[in-house]
Amino acid sequence: MSRIAYVNGRYLPHSDAAVHIEDRGFQFADGVYEVCEVRQGMIVDLTRHLTRLDRSLSELRMASPMSRAALTTVIREVLRRNRVRNGLFYLQITRGVARRDHYFPSQDTPLTVTITAKSTDPSIMTRKYANGIKVITVPENRWDRVDIKTVGLLPNVLAKQQAKEAGAQDAIFVDRNGIVLEGASSNVWIVTADGELVTRPAEYGILRGITRTTALDVTAKLGLTVVERDFKVDEMMAAREVFLTSATGICVPIVEIDGKPVANGHPGTASSAIRDAFFDVAEKTAI
Repeated sequence: MSRIAYVNGRYLPHSDAAVHIEDRGFQFADGVYEVCEVRQGMIVDLTRHLTRLDRSLSELRMASPMSRAALTTVIREVLRRNRVRNGLFYLQITRGVARRDHYFPSQDTPLTVTITAKSTDPSIMTRKYANGIKVITVPENRWDRVDIKTVGLLPNVLAKQQAKEAGAQDAIFVDRNGIVLEGASSNVWIVTADGELVTRPAEYGILRGITRTTALDVTAKLGLTVVERDFKVDEMMAAREVFLTSATGICVPIVEIDGKPVANGHPGTASSAIRDAFFDVAEKTAI
């Protein structure tokens, strides 16, 4: 079956879907996005994703292109037309098409809205991360507003590529003081040598991940206490356990950092417990 994409009110074959060459997302990375998982015919944490989308739009001084109810209807229709039961949808909104100019176009310029969806096999992801992943650390080189989920991801792309070339699967940004920030597309958690479960505060310097937020709910259900504070690379390297949370991987154990094993080099129990309980706690919206 041919994949279907939504572009500005039209449902089109994926191969025919396109936006104008002067779209500001293409010219300036002037846009925002969300990625959301679909599991067993249910959209995971849709409300939180759409709330974060609204915040990203507001921070870029862009109005929502349609009501939340209308957008949810379109998302459901894209998933239905692509027959996605397990998979992902990608939603992107840009400031629209206008003559190339650094200034904002007129306020009546229509925003560009695109949505795509694809099926995935959850069992493949489970097998992929069962034994944990390797990561590298990289110096922070992004702009200060990483709390906004914009499409300006070139530093993240370069970090991911650097990781791949080093034989790793992901990269973790570290600031000039040695403080761990976040992964190239994820949030970072550790279990310290003393058994403290820690993740960085999301008030500044990182994206407030939706999976991170739901994982906090999961830890509460499991009776685990999480401390939100800064931690440095040395503490991460000495940790009992290190893992990442993201919409695409949920909870991914890290077994090696910069060529050195984390603890005994095997996934730990906290990440496993959070992953196993995650979908019991996460919001689930029927397609």
